[in-house]
Amino acid sequence: MLIKKIIVKILQLFFSIFYQKKYLSGRFFEDTMGGWLWAFRSLFTQKLFGYNRNIPFPVSPFISISNPNNIEFHPDDINNFQSFGVYFQNLDANIKIGRHTYIAPNVGIITTSHDLSDPTKHLSGKDITIGQSCWIGMNSVLLPGTQLGDNIIVGAGSIVTKSFLEKGSVIAGNPARIIKKIL
Repeated sequence: MLIKKIIVKILQLFFSIFYQKKYLSGRFFEDTMGGWLWAFRSLFTQKLFGYNRNIPFPVSPFISISNPNNIEFHPDDINNFQSFGVYFQNLDANIKIGRHTYIAPNVGIITTSHDLSDPTKHLSGKDITIGQSCWIGMNSVLLPGTQLGDNIIVGAGSIVTKSFLEKGSVIAGNPARIIKKIL
């Protein structure tokens, strides 16, 4: 156990040259080696090849993040940035992801939209908040200003156009609506 702690400290020292130290902690860096594998892989794709170079934490080269400064998440949930095709569009608004939330591949979390009268312009961004212990299904889209309460499941392929704050709801469809309660 002492050797593992020493190895973790050495890895944290090395990778903190490339990433903010606060993101090199949590369950994937302390309980398993998955976080260190992501950091090693990202070292090449982010720092050497330049994919997502400006992001201060290990992230898959297959994810798009408009502004990493406008995303709030717990380091235990860095796995949400290791998938394929997730799109965090947050130029001038914030995305807050609650602890123990899972985001499946190809999810779009979009804080701003185009102006309908002039598609070359964007409207002002609106924050998106995702509660704790949520599960966002594959190919879903969360649109500007949406909020999800704790323990919300978003069915695959859903388009979330409004907020759902009632804990334990399963939502699905286009537009998403409550289809079931689980708590």
